[in-house]
Amino acid sequence: MHWTVYLSGEIHTDWRQQIIDGAARENLPIEFTSAVTDHEASDAAGDVLGDESSNFWRDNKSAKVNQIRTKTLIEASDLVVVRFGDRYKQWNAAFDAGYCAALQIPYITLHDPDVIHPLKEVDGSAMAWAQTPDQVVQILKYVTMA
Repeated sequence: MHWTVYLSGEIHTDWRQQIIDGAARENLPIEFTSAVTDHEASDAAGDVLGDESSNFWRDNKSAKVNQIRTKTLIEASDLVVVRFGDRYKQWNAAFDAGYCAALQIPYITLHDPDVIHPLKEVDGSAMAWAQTPDQVVQILKYVTMA
């Protein structure tokens, strides 16, 4: 079986590349997809639709344009990895995890122990909680075994 894994969440570190590289080293049958990880491009996704008078409406339009990609790719995924970093609050990642739970798409959370409490509901619906990208790779290796 060929798997599609969506990588959601924090965009300021190389965790995605670590998982992609680890899966390649293990020769895992996985295609990875992701949201747009260029922060400024994501914030400006709706700008093509015209200028707005306030940041609220600019963010609202861009969020909706971004959701076209996010919803489509999550719905096409066999598994989702949701990363919560410490630099910013990833409300979008929590939303993605909730969307996965609602659609019954299995997901793995990836975060440090210091956010266990605020993520208790998100982790409660996850199939696994990993603390490192390598742990995610090892889970992917296990679940894709022939």
